[in-house]
Amino acid sequence: MDQSDIREFHILFERMLRCMTDSEHFDREKFVQALEELAALFRLSKGVTEFYRTERAEKDGEGEIMIDYDLGKKDHPVLSYRILSKSKSVIISTLYMADDEKPLEEEELEKLDLILNVLVNFIARNRFEASLERLGYYDDNGYPNIRYYMRYLESLIAEEGTLSGYTAACINLRHFSAVNQEYGRKAGNLALRNYYDELADAAGNDGVVCRMGGDNLVLAFRKILTEKVMRILSGIPVICDPEGNKRVLVYASAGVFNIPKDAPAGAGDIVSRIYTAMLTAKQNPETPVVYYDEKMLSERDKEAEVNLLFPKAIENNEFKVFYQPKVDIESGRIVGAEALCRWFRGGNIVPPGDFIPVLERTSEICRLDFHMLELVCRDLRRWLDEGRQTVRVSVNLSRKHLSDADLKDHILEIIDRNKVPHQSIEIELTETGTEVGFQSLKRVAEELQENGFCVSVDDFGMGYSSLNLIREIPWNVLKIDRCFLPTDDEPESSITSRMYGHVISMAHDLGLECVTEGVETSKQVEILRKNNCRFAQGYFYDKPLSVEEFEDRLNRGNYSISK
Repeated sequence: MDQSDIREFHILFERMLRCMTDSEHFDREKFVQALEELAALFRLSKGVTEFYRTERAEKDGEGEIMIDYDLGKKDHPVLSYRILSKSKSVIISTLYMADDEKPLEEEELEKLDLILNVLVNFIARNRFEASLERLGYYDDNGYPNIRYYMRYLESLIAEEGTLSGYTAACINLRHFSAVNQEYGRKAGNLALRNYYDELADAAGNDGVVCRMGGDNLVLAFRKILTEKVMRILSGIPVICDPEGNKRVLVYASAGVFNIPKDAPAGAGDIVSRIYTAMLTAKQNPETPVVYYDEKMLSERDKEAEVNLLFPKAIENNEFKVFYQPKVDIESGRIVGAEALCRWFRGGNIVPPGDFIPVLERTSEICRLDFHMLELVCRDLRRWLDEGRQTVRVSVNLSRKHLSDADLKDHILEIIDRNKVPHQSIEIELTETGTEVGFQSLKRVAEELQENGFCVSVDDFGMGYSSLNLIREIPWNVLKIDRCFLPTDDEPESSITSRMYGHVISMAHDLGLECVTEGVETSKQVEILRKNNCRFAQGYFYDKPLSVEEFEDRLNRGNYSISK
């Protein structure tokens, strides 16, 4: 190399270094231009960079190959550099020279080796940073994750000082697992991607959509785009096959927070609020979109308090059994009772609605159910030992139990330890809306019946699989929810009245015992008589009674038929 070439090399090399070290204002065009001029100076025809995530990927040829510079001539490699990064990724850069070019001198090779060394390390660092970005802020499927969302909100706060111009939302795709079950995992993934793209388009360039995991997403968007986003959340059809022939309807339960000027400053506070609202929406299908208000924070605190107090409450016997009689409306005789839970704390009763739904969201509801079964068995054993009259007592079990493969054994252990006859216990199970839950429900009902227990379906008519439920599962008792029972002022020609009559008739044809819940008036008792439903439960006869009150009720004998 002559002096002018050496001088030009130093100028170009320094320009390349300046581009590489100016991380805040990296100018790719200037960087590429410097590389091209250096390549021309050394008579190079092509530059190739290969990137492999692992050495195994390198061996299998599964990586990215980038042609940085190519004159399209017949050439051969003149210098190659390979490094293995700390993260075990492999980077290889190779320089080529045309076959008809003058070979490189030793001094030129030394300078090229310096350039290539610097370049490969620069690429390795950038790739490492990109890998960290992907690992930290994207999930395995390429969706930006919750950390990306948090960073996005914090950057908005830093730039604009407030998020008051934005709306944040957390959504759960309702029944999306059914898409995977019916169409397959690949179709489900494609449907999710297409739904995500629709949301991202609606959120606009100033918005963001991220995946929390599974079928949960979080998003933030300008308030002026709210109507556009809400149309998507209310349900849209999306393509779920590569050919574009199949579409599925995807809709969401959403927690939405229109961020006010005085909103909490931290991204974590925003996420907490939209997640709380989403859980509320998810638990209430009738209101799929719930807007956050500060009352929800109070409810969340109450929920946390229930979860905190529950273990000690069990230990301190704060949960008591109350019995609501089931009555033969023809004789007034008590034929059974439903065991209901009451929580006494500090001299007050905690309303069931304040703790049952909370425990239902965890496995603690199963612990409470078993505790109730234990208390019922103790009462039954005591009544038998005292020579008292006893009736069959039904005990509710949450849907949460259906995933317990050993549920039958757990029930038997409690009942047999207390030496209670199996026919004295009725297990109430609630219908479920999923195929997996349905099969588990069938298994549990069959196992309990095989062991001599009476099994009833609770709240019949509240779910979506009722007819299949009684066709496939061998129930003993059908408990008809009050939603099927006509009100006093409802004509016999009403849909409710006719449906009620058909349900009773169908149950009798199937050999099922029928109990109607929520009977509150004498006119409703007459409706039961007209439709041949013999057994009733409700406030017309009695509210749930304490153990002492129920024992007294049994001692006093039958209810008045004309009551």
